[in-house]
Amino acid sequence: MTRVGRVERTTKETSVVVEIDLDGTGQVDVSTGVGFYDHMLDQLGRHGLFDLNVKTEGDLHIDTHHTIEDTALALGAAFKQALGDKTGIYRFGNCTVPLDESLAQVTVDLSGRPYLVHTEPENIAPMIGAYDTTMTRHILESFVAQAQIALHVHVPYGRNAHHIVECQFKALARALRYASERDPRAAGILPSTKGAL
Repeated sequence: MTRVGRVERTTKETSVVVEIDLDGTGQVDVSTGVGFYDHMLDQLGRHGLFDLNVKTEGDLHIDTHHTIEDTALALGAAFKQALGDKTGIYRFGNCTVPLDESLAQVTVDLSGRPYLVHTEPENIAPMIGAYDTTMTRHILESFVAQAQIALHVHVPYGRNAHHIVECQFKALARALRYASERDPRAAGILPSTKGAL
């Protein structure tokens, strides 16, 4: 049984197509028009071992906000679709990732209930190329809202903006990978006492 999600999202601001295979090998083909964002989505696919294809055309003549946000929304919806009924998965995952002077701690529950807790250093530089660093939290909010997961991301320290953001995406990738993987001891079992996720 394949666990693949595909979402197309078209508005007056953007056109987005996202495909994700949760049981892939980390093959990534991403094009959003925002170089650093592409780099982060590449981290998500590679370290999550998700095959990920993303094609976004947005109103970059205004700014990058709509492009980044709508891509994250579509990615969250595709991830949820790929999870299916969540039977036999681990459900919970966590990972701590260092990147030089920065550290990210990520914990996820594929709970069916969207909730985000996010902290990062306040001294982070405002821009990385065309990427507005305040968008990191918004990406996570958008992803969580559509994927319907609980996500806690904590960066207790870091100096370099590139490192602070990148370690979050790497840790997120691993946490999602661990949570979404099939548990060989729980085949056919839904990891919830309420009978629904």
